[in-house]
Amino acid sequence: MRVKKQKRHRKVVRFYSACFGFREPYKVLLDGTIVHHLLSNDLSPADDALARLLGARCLLFTTKCIIAELKSLGPSYSETLDAAKQLMTARCEHEKRVSGVNCIQSVIGETNSEHFFVGTQDSELRRKFREVPGVPVIYGLKNALFIEQPSTDQREFAKSAEEKRLHVNESELVKFFKKNPKESSNDGDSDGGEEKEVKAVLSALKGGGAVDKSKFKRKKAKGPNPLSCKKKKPKTETPAAKNQTQEAKEGGDAKTKRTRKRKRHNGKPNSNNAENES
Repeated sequence: MRVKKQKRHRKVVRFYSACFGFREPYKVLLDGTIVHHLLSNDLSPADDALARLLGARCLLFTTKCIIAELKSLGPSYSETLDAAKQLMTARCEHEKRVSGVNCIQSVIGETNSEHFFVGTQDSELRRKFREVPGVPVIYGLKNALFIEQPSTDQREFAKSAEEKRLHVNESELVKFFKKNPKESSNDGDSDGGEEKEVKAVLSALKGGGAVDKSKFKRKKAKGPNPLSCKKKKPKTETPAAKNQTQEAKEGGDAKTKRTRKRKRHNGKPNSNNAENES
């Protein structure tokens, strides 16, 4: 069961690495709830537990607002506060303290440009980050840590981004049709034709229409060169085979010949013979 869980988690990490550019060492942004969960369930040291989960070395971060929020909770969260102070501090641009949820949302932003894994036990915050592309969420259940599977919105965003990378942009298309300055100075008439081709392709891309097939005609596979192929030699029969064919023909003729036999009536003389005898 543990092996299956690890494979599932490594698959999620590979998805974010391939589609959103996450690289080792992974950066994990923790709020107060996940820090308290790690301490209360003896998941320490926290960096080792998260490294086993992600399968690589990781760096743990928190924010000034989260530390101030833990400080305001009183002496019951003193251990959690001490553990949070040992983490690296991510940059947040809040002059006055805000809640930990708002602070994490501002650090992540709309695109998660810093490529943070977010560790939280807040269910509402986890639900919000499912709608943001490229934000993997880590949460805990008892003495185990889990990574949420990518949501449908995140998978659709990754698919559309991959399709955009595969298609040709207008600037790339212009560069493709653009000639060297030496060639363009020699061929004055060809520039007008190239500009027409570029405009035609760009108009087709903008309008969503299909480009003329004659411009991008694929070469079909041709047959072999007849001069390089050997000619078929006529089959030469051996003398033994010739004799066999002749015998077969003679045997067939003999069978087809029909021998006629004279019909005789049963002991009765012919009428013409009887008259001659008389």
